[in-house]
Amino acid sequence: MSALIPCIVAGGSGTRLWPVSREAMPKPFMRLSDGSSLLQKTFERVAELDDVAQLLTVINRELLFRTLDDYRALNQRHLALDFLLEPMGRNTAPAIAAAALHAAGQYGEDVHLLVLPADHLIRNQEAFVAAINQARVLAEAGWLVTFGIRPGHAETGYGYIQQGEALEQGGYRVASFVEKPNLATAEAYLAGGKHLWNAGMFCFRADVLLRELREHAPGVVEGVEKCLASSQSTQGKQGVQCELDGQSFAEVADISIDYALMERSSKVAVVPCDLGWSDIGSWQALRELTEADANGNQVNGEVVLHNVQGCYIDSPKRLVGAVGVRDLVIVDTPDALLIADTHSTQDVKFVAQELKKRGHESYRLHRTVTRPWGMYTVLEEGARFKIKRIMVRPGESLSLQMHHHRSEHWIVVSGMARVVNGERDFLLNTNESTFIPAGHQHRLVNPGVIDLVMIEVQSGEYLGEDDIVRFNDIYGRAPEGEPAN
Repeated sequence: MSALIPCIVAGGSGTRLWPVSREAMPKPFMRLSDGSSLLQKTFERVAELDDVAQLLTVINRELLFRTLDDYRALNQRHLALDFLLEPMGRNTAPAIAAAALHAAGQYGEDVHLLVLPADHLIRNQEAFVAAINQARVLAEAGWLVTFGIRPGHAETGYGYIQQGEALEQGGYRVASFVEKPNLATAEAYLAGGKHLWNAGMFCFRADVLLRELREHAPGVVEGVEKCLASSQSTQGKQGVQCELDGQSFAEVADISIDYALMERSSKVAVVPCDLGWSDIGSWQALRELTEADANGNQVNGEVVLHNVQGCYIDSPKRLVGAVGVRDLVIVDTPDALLIADTHSTQDVKFVAQELKKRGHESYRLHRTVTRPWGMYTVLEEGARFKIKRIMVRPGESLSLQMHHHRSEHWIVVSGMARVVNGERDFLLNTNESTFIPAGHQHRLVNPGVIDLVMIEVQSGEYLGEDDIVRFNDIYGRAPEGEPAN
């Protein structure tokens, strides 16, 4: 059988899981109770497959280094890591078309692609492997294979797949794809036994997918081919990184693979399976992963409860007291608090959408922000000042840069810093500091073998993250107009 290449697709900002999921740190990077992110769990799931030697990931370019951080701790088998870096989201059809074109060009047209969302949870690995093996038999026979989850209850938050005739190779022909139903329709689907939850996972040969796309959605393939021809690829030690050309990628239709192809092709099959699957699509879905106490409450963090029932409280850093409340979801982060009725968690997205409309920072960023070199946390800010805790990993470096409107004071808390400050280039040890006036070129480097931790105090007329001019950056970021550091 042809080689198998898992393709992890990470798109969307997970607005129904705000305030933990945000645009710059979306749902795939959310940590579950065991400390692993959903992306890491997806990586582990495919890394355990016996015949996998390389992994392809389609992700926004701004999330590359965060993704590499999540992969680095788990890649014990040293899988080759290919990346297609999207300049913006264009939905799943362009992403999957790009993955198929890349895989066909790099590894052969008959390669099997296993397309998996980065932010779903699967708890039964044995059933997952069995479903993949069945899907690969169908894929080799020329089918576009999707995975259907046998429903355990009437669910209105998922799309459905209707099973058709049984196929000789196993599985079923897909009779139809169904949009999210109302409750009565979902109950009828459950009783009828012919409808499955649409898991959004696929398996197919690259050449079959491209052939079917050329027939049913030719504009998508042609647009992605044009984009790839204009894109820059680099071959590194870990694999290929292809940064998709922004101008041509923006011209590709913004359409899902279901609408573009799966609902139109006659070559679509489904493998019914029980995987312990959840798309973690809301706080209600997340809370179902945790056992409740005698009062139906699920708690993460320090709480004091009196006469509280049916509540989900997630507050890892701040004490929460609750009295006489029922059926609430309470999620606390350092800069935002969510309070929702437990039956309305699908509507949390409207809060996130309103914040985006207002241009509010809490739609996009957390107080702690990951960067290629490490991370920073905003500790406090006010009129004309901002205080950050900055951590730089060993051997990493911030860009050589300059700010027009602010000066900075750096104090080393632990580790050692190499500092470029104007014409000076010097070392700072723990408890030492330096002042960087506005307009001075400067750079921060960690030359040591332990994390560099420092406090940065900014002061000036404007403290926005976009007040930056980069003169040199080892991470390939734009000279101006991107977040600082």
